[in-house]
Amino acid sequence: MSLKPARRGLVPPFIAMDVLREASAREGKGERIIHLEVGQPGSPAPAAVIAAAKRALAEERLGYTDALGIPPLRRAIAAHYREQYGIAVDPAEVAVTTGSSAAFLLAFAAAFEAGERVGLATPGYPAYRNILSALDLEPVLIEVGENSHFQPTPELLASAGALSGLIIASPANPTGAMLGAGDLERLLAACRERGIRLVSDEIYHGITYGAPASTARAFGREAIVVSSFSKYYCMTGWRLGWMLLPPDLERSVECLAQNFFISPPALSQLAALAAFGCRAELDSHVARYRTHRDLLLSALAGAGLSRFAPAEGAFYLYADVSHLTGDSESFCRRLLAETGVAVTPGRDFDPLRGGGFIRLSFAGETADIEEAARRLSAWLKRAS
Repeated sequence: MSLKPARRGLVPPFIAMDVLREASAREGKGERIIHLEVGQPGSPAPAAVIAAAKRALAEERLGYTDALGIPPLRRAIAAHYREQYGIAVDPAEVAVTTGSSAAFLLAFAAAFEAGERVGLATPGYPAYRNILSALDLEPVLIEVGENSHFQPTPELLASAGALSGLIIASPANPTGAMLGAGDLERLLAACRERGIRLVSDEIYHGITYGAPASTARAFGREAIVVSSFSKYYCMTGWRLGWMLLPPDLERSVECLAQNFFISPPALSQLAALAAFGCRAELDSHVARYRTHRDLLLSALAGAGLSRFAPAEGAFYLYADVSHLTGDSESFCRRLLAETGVAVTPGRDFDPLRGGGFIRLSFAGETADIEEAARRLSAWLKRAS
């Protein structure tokens, strides 16, 4: 009798990571590669976080922690919502997780039954739909674009049919588009009216270029809020995130976390206690991202790319290249081979229309962004 893999593992790859692998292989052969494919800050963790980690290594046992995180960090996260958003959060509602990726797995497993339909915007982060599929949930793609500011609306939600859940992201990956406070409140009201559980991805909060981002927690406790130390706090490899949980999910998420993960990384938790005191250092990175965004927008517009998603937050440009290609994967492979600039094909984020889009991350070093702009500009002028 032959053995076979489980169907739940047969999900599509995260193409951005495939591009990273190919780009790294070229680097290994001595090529000068500029990485615009992965959403990772070019800056290290804040100095105070690194210092706290060194102290913890020297002084702490670093054993297992509570499944939902150490109490001081849960209190610090609750205090962050009071100071940043003016919202009271009970530390008991905070669940510290092994990155936001673990938070999504826990949230989906706790909130939805197998077979239920969960809506999500496309273009959007591919891991949402792939985790849903692996859990035998049905991802329902809600097409968003310029007509809806690249975000779901109550009207689009109504056209998606019966849903058990909705995933939103503001600022969003790959578009950078944001939901204003009023739009977010209306969307939450529509979910409440239809009995839809909202999952709000807020991992790019802090990285905005106009109005600050609004949190779903401001409009009720029934939504699941997911955030992370990876993006604004420049702690990607530390694998630490958090959730704000509705009361009815607190115990089920705790039990799942105990069995799936035991606990989040102890060293990362102790170090992250220092992160909330580093806003001046972190905001200087955001100012640099704004400069990078504007530099790339100018260079690409001069080379014939003029249609972009809003890029109001996060650190991505989602660019329309449909006048150059309908196959963004082969386009990105050719771009990498001929320029040494790695970008991600839009098909990663939008299986419906992504063949005509690419995503560029501008979170790296300024010298790399400047060189990428030069290479891309010259190549696109030849290609168009």
